[in-house]
This record gives sequence, C-alpha cells and structure tokens, in this order.
Amino acid sequence: MINEQKVRDALSQLEDPFLHRSFAETNAITNVSIKEEKNHVSVKIAIAKTNTPEQMQLQMKIVELLKEAGASTVGIRFEELAPEVLESFRGQATESEVHDLLSPLSTVQFIAIASGKGGVGKSTVSVNLAVALARLGKKVGLIDADIYGFSVPDMMGIQDMPVVRGERIYPVERKGVKVISMGFFVENNAPIVWRGPMLGKVLDQFFRDVEWGDIDYLLLDLPPGTGDVALDIHQMLPSSKEVIVTTPHPTAAFVAARAGAMALQTNHDILGVVENMSWFESKLTGEKEFVFGQGGGPKLADELRTDLLGQVPLGQPDWTNEDFAPSIYEEDHPTGQIYLSIAQKVIDKLS
Repeated sequence: MINEQKVRDALSQLEDPFLHRSFAETNAITNVSIKEEKNHVSVKIAIAKTNTPEQMQLQMKIVELLKEAGASTVGIRFEELAPEVLESFRGQATESEVHDLLSPLSTVQFIAIASGKGGVGKSTVSVNLAVALARLGKKVGLIDADIYGFSVPDMMGIQDMPVVRGERIYPVERKGVKVISMGFFVENNAPIVWRGPMLGKVLDQFFRDVEWGDIDYLLLDLPPGTGDVALDIHQMLPSSKEVIVTTPHPTAAFVAARAGAMALQTNHDILGVVENMSWFESKLTGEKEFVFGQGGGPKLADELRTDLLGQVPLGQPDWTNEDFAPSIYEEDHPTGQIYLSIAQKVIDKLS
C-alpha cells in the first residue's frame, strides 16, 4: 500500500526544470493526499515556472514514478515557488536564468472539452468555442486529442499541413486558432490501431514539441468516455479546466456525468456544461421541436454543481467553397452568437 513517505521518497530526487535543484532542496512537495480506497495519490508541487512545456515533461515523470511506487491514479497540482525562494537561488543560477524566473510568467490556461459518449457534438463545440474565443480577442490553440476519432482539421476546413523546422512543429492557423491534430500525421484517413503507450507519446509530443507561441488558452478536444486515453490526458494536465458536453436526452446526460466525475476525481475544475442539439427550429414556422428531449443539460449542471454555459440548437453552419469550414458558424449567425456568449462566460470564469 502506498503511503506519504513512499510518495516523497519517489519524488524527492526529481529536479525543478528551471532551478536544476532537487525537490528535496527546494521543498517542492508541498502537499500529499492519499485516498486509500481508490489507491489515488494527489500531490501539490511548487516549481519556479508553471504552464510551460518543461512542466508537461515533469508531469509525465511524476505520474510514471508514482505509478511505479504503487498508485493506481494520480492527481497533480502545480504552484509557483515564493519569490523569496527564487531569490535565494540568485547566486546559484546564471543571471539570465534568474531574470527568466522572476519575470512575469506565462498565463496559458488549459481547457479540456469532454463528453461521456460519442456523437453528442463534442468536437463541434470544441472548434466553435475555440473560434469564438479568438473572435473575442484571445490567442487560442486547439489540440485534437481525440486520437482515434480525429476530426478537427476537416471540421475547420484546414488544407495546410504543420511545418517542421528542426525539432519543432509549427501548428496550422485557421480562423485565428492554432491547431494540431493526429489527422495531420495519418495518410488517407487510415484507422489508428496503436495501443495506449504509443498514443501517450504522441500526445506528449503535442505538448512538448509544438511551437505554440504566445497563447492565452489551449483547448483539448478529448476522446469521448472515460477510457485509458482520456484518463492519461487528465493526468497529463492536472491544472486544466473542463467543459462537459451533453445532449438534452436524460440518458446522454447520465452518461456525461461519468466524464464530470472523472474530472473531479483527478482534481480538475469544471467550468460548466454545454447542451448541444437542444432543439430544431423550423425555418418556415420558427417553431422549436425538441427532437432529443429536454432537461439533460440543466440536470447535468445541477448534478455536477456547475453552470449551464449555453444551449446550442441542432443545425448546420452556412459555408461557401471560397471559405470552406463546414462546422464553423459565422459570427453573425444565431448559433455563432450563442458560441460567443459561451466563450464570454468561459473568459469571465477564468479571469
């Protein structure tokens, strides 16, 4: 059975990626919590600089070491070392390193888009939320993390490929959003038959080797459900916020609650619920038909003790051959306005 001492022993020799000093030297392990009935370990780690590619690599190593020590699942929260701690290393680091550590830190916020099952429009919500955030002036990146069912490039009408320079991958920009997807690296829409560890390496590369530049939000279109790939992503990104997507049908909302439960179990914060396919509005009469029932979104939000961010009707965007993006609603479209409202609520919650 894993205990606090085993956790501290397993992590004590890890190094702060910026100070190059061991966790034992910097007192980086500020909290350890263990849920014995689930064999779940939660740790809070203080490092010099958060929300960086180096943090991503460190997260992967922490999860690996704690699982080797006996943990079934791992939750990690990062915080920044106090300024006086950083100052104490002024004589031990180069002048440029100290300047970097004490300068204003990156403010990238991870937002994961999750669902309990496939077919509820999670990817549609992901791409439209990303574009809406960009329209509101935010710098946005989007990772198509649904490795088996990647669809973002097609949904956004992306024709270009990422550029590789040296060891860095430069994402494709479309509608003001920087995009990376497994779809860019698979020929002729071939099926993905890799197993979990290989997929984990691909996702790690998306975080570590992609040149995202200066962005405010990095959205992740997660695989549906609560399988291994989704769980691995949750553990890679312990500081992310989550948006849960459901349809109005009570059964869909019941299944979506599992995704919300996974988020809470891995110490993630839920930003809110988006109910997709809420109704169909007739162009002839203007009447709303509730094709998939009613009440699923509000019920799920109540169950997860969060907000209903918005209800999106069933429909199709308008698009042209000149600007082909078959799943993106234009800004002046009624549904585009709904996504702008959802995006503004997300910004307000994160500000």
